[in-house]
Amino acid sequence: MSSIHHTKGIVLRTVKYGETSLVVSVFTEIFGLQQYMVNGVRTNKKNSTFHPAQLQPGSLLDMIVYHNERQTLQRIKEVKPLIQHQENISHVTRNAILLFMMELLQNCLKQPDAHADLFYFLEDIVTGLYKSEEHQLANLPLFFIVHLSHFFGFRLMDNYSHTNQFLDLHEGKFVSLNPSHVIAVQPPLSEKVAQLLRTMQIEELGEIKMNRHQRNQLIDDLLQFYAMHIHPFFKLKSLSVIRTVLEE
Repeated sequence: MSSIHHTKGIVLRTVKYGETSLVVSVFTEIFGLQQYMVNGVRTNKKNSTFHPAQLQPGSLLDMIVYHNERQTLQRIKEVKPLIQHQENISHVTRNAILLFMMELLQNCLKQPDAHADLFYFLEDIVTGLYKSEEHQLANLPLFFIVHLSHFFGFRLMDNYSHTNQFLDLHEGKFVSLNPSHVIAVQPPLSEKVAQLLRTMQIEELGEIKMNRHQRNQLIDDLLQFYAMHIHPFFKLKSLSVIRTVLEE
């Protein structure tokens, strides 16, 4: 039997179901990853409960849900947005970053287990995305990649120094000698990773200076790091868009 719960959630993706419905993947505060069936939302008729714009990837929601542990598809009773970002919703860079982060998160989530700390991290990131200045946005995907791994049992050690300048991605730490394998980040890019590891606030991201080529190279390197720990790890469809929109 289903019980009613109040929870916050972040939409990861939506999939069309039938002629008028959607299956919505939501990472929730109290249940972790859940799938919700939303009927009749893809019609011309006005729906007083749901609006398709509320169910876009990256939407942060306040939800009343029906939950049944024995079912794989749950239901939403009520929903309202927690962030009013209509002015920013069409911003190309913000949208691209949001889609990239949600796709990476989907790649990492393999079980529907609750993970409140991860939810609060995501809530802060999504909220910060819409409050951040233009010059802070370009480094946000890298900030997300570097800090997200902590919640999945693998992390980069923050031990960069003038004697440990090579980032060995096999070992997940900075080392003094250039590793013999190719999965490593060389100076000066390794120092950028160290700066990202030591950055705790999105507002500080504008102080890390990189060009588009450096950002793209680091994204490629760090996604290799993820692929060593997350199985299976699928190629991100949003990666090509991120490469295009990140500013110089």
